[in-house]
Amino acid sequence: GYTTQIAVLDLLAVWMANERRTLTAPRYAELVAGIADLPERTQRSIDLNPQVSYLAERYCGNSSLFFIGRNIDYAVALEASLKLKEISYIHSEAYAAGELKHGTISLIEEGTFVVALACCDKLFEKTMSNIKEVKARGAQVLAVVLEGNRQIFAEADDVIFVPRTEALFNSLPEIVPLQLFAYY
Repeated sequence: GYTTQIAVLDLLAVWMANERRTLTAPRYAELVAGIADLPERTQRSIDLNPQVSYLAERYCGNSSLFFIGRNIDYAVALEASLKLKEISYIHSEAYAAGELKHGTISLIEEGTFVVALACCDKLFEKTMSNIKEVKARGAQVLAVVLEGNRQIFAEADDVIFVPRTEALFNSLPEIVPLQLFAYY
C-alpha cells in the first residue's frame, strides 16, 4: 500500500529529474542508490525498535492522541495518524508542528499523548522546541528520531529510532515502526 506508493513516487521523481537534466550524474547515481537501499533501511528500522509492541501496550489506554512533525515528517505524521485510526479506532490527529501555537496547543493537557516526528535534521531544533512546549503542558511524548540522536532523551518519554538514509527518502523507514505501533 502506502510504502509501495511512496517508493514508486520517489523513483518516478528521480527519473523525471534526471530526464529534465536537473540532476548531476553523481547526484542521480546517489539517489538511485538511496532508493535501492530502502529495503535494507526499512528492515533496519524494524530491527532498531523491538520495543514497539511494548510502546503500543503502554499507550493503548489513551482515547486520543496527536502526531506532530515538520516538512516530510508532517506528511509521515498524517499517514501514521490515518493508519492508527484505521487499525485501532483510536482518535488521532496530525498537525504541522510549526502551527501548534495557532490554537492546537490548547488541546494539549496533562496526560495527552503526542507522537513527535523529528527526523528532519535541519528542523530538529525547531521540533525539539515544539516537544518542550507540549511537555510543559503535561503531554507524554513518544519521539521518532534518527539513529544516534541522544539529545531527544532530554525531553521525550520514549523514543523510536530510524536509520539514517538519504533525507529525501526518510519517510519509508520512518513510517514502518509507526505502522507497527498502530497494528500492535
